[in-house]
Amino acid sequence: MSKIPYVLAAPAIALSVTYPSVASAPQFDTPAPVAFMEDLSSGAILYQKDADRRMPPASMAKMMTVYVAFDLIKRGELKLDQQFEVRPETWQKWHGPAAGSTMFLSSGEKVSVANLLYGIVTLSGNDACVVLAEGISGTEDAFVQRMNEAAKRIGLTNSHFGTSNGWPDNGVTYVTARDLAKLAAATITDHYKLYKQFYSRPDFTWGKTLGSGAAITQANRDPLLGRVAGADGLKTGHTEEAGYGFTGSAEQNGRRLVMVVAGLTGFNQRISESVRFMDWGFRAWQAKPVVKQGRKVGDAAVQLGSSSSVGLVAPRDLKVALPAGAVPVLSAKIVYQGPVKAPIKAGDHIADLVVTSPGLPDQTLPLAAEKDVGQAGFFGRAWAGLTGLFG
Repeated sequence: MSKIPYVLAAPAIALSVTYPSVASAPQFDTPAPVAFMEDLSSGAILYQKDADRRMPPASMAKMMTVYVAFDLIKRGELKLDQQFEVRPETWQKWHGPAAGSTMFLSSGEKVSVANLLYGIVTLSGNDACVVLAEGISGTEDAFVQRMNEAAKRIGLTNSHFGTSNGWPDNGVTYVTARDLAKLAAATITDHYKLYKQFYSRPDFTWGKTLGSGAAITQANRDPLLGRVAGADGLKTGHTEEAGYGFTGSAEQNGRRLVMVVAGLTGFNQRISESVRFMDWGFRAWQAKPVVKQGRKVGDAAVQLGSSSSVGLVAPRDLKVALPAGAVPVLSAKIVYQGPVKAPIKAGDHIADLVVTSPGLPDQTLPLAAEKDVGQAGFFGRAWAGLTGLFG
């Protein structure tokens, strides 16, 4: 039996309000040639401007290097206290003014994974990226293969990486704003504890000045930290080719937004536009609860299971993003690829609730299996085979 898209009404949810109103998305204008914002709490795209244009990411590529490291740490294949030595060849290439932003590593120095991650995230160290990549995979090229495999796995459909740090490479490395937002969302969702540990540090001290040997402290370049409530990441980028860009996130009152701006012309413009954009996302939009956690909203057909169907419940409190002050009519439908093949575990994300409203983009919210469903026994499988055969 092949899987087909199922689209069902959601009769268990009363989403419509008492009177109809067509809402229009709040307007926003930015000088950034590329911009994108998503409300991760609702799945709503709040703003997009040339979001699928291929562009060089500059140091925003370092988010993928960090994501790969976080993955390895989560799987127990990399330890935060594990140390890597700075190869003389790596130091030679990635020190001095021509090497861009740096952690000020020294040749032959041994540095822990944790400190290299701070050097990448907080200081945007090109040297730290390459040392971490070589320590993990032996060569930067081998590590870049991991980056591209991870990009494919998390759904970056229009991105490719040629370096670990985003250094200009004649177009080999490219991303889109939509993919950068996906990468940010995956980092936060898949590795929240590590994200909170590493991405919001205001400054970091590493290396010593020539002559006096004074410790070098550098500030985090994140333009939202200390300027927008709830800001906690992610990464800036700048090269002559790419201009000034930033992928950022903040959470307020249970709403988490991810934003991307790229192609800006100056350091201060990046600060002002990033703050203005994120403030707009929180002030011009509001969250409307639609389904309480644990509430059943429908059923999904099950293939080769001990039961022919399984209940669909909200895995968390589900909310949609609406223009501030708007009271629109909302409708919902359940969408999934089915029948869903057994076995199924309670809590598995097996369907989506798609909420629509005139004048606004669709919003897609997750639905989970209400209970475990085991595989059918021999006779159940045989019966399913016969019904499929005579379909």
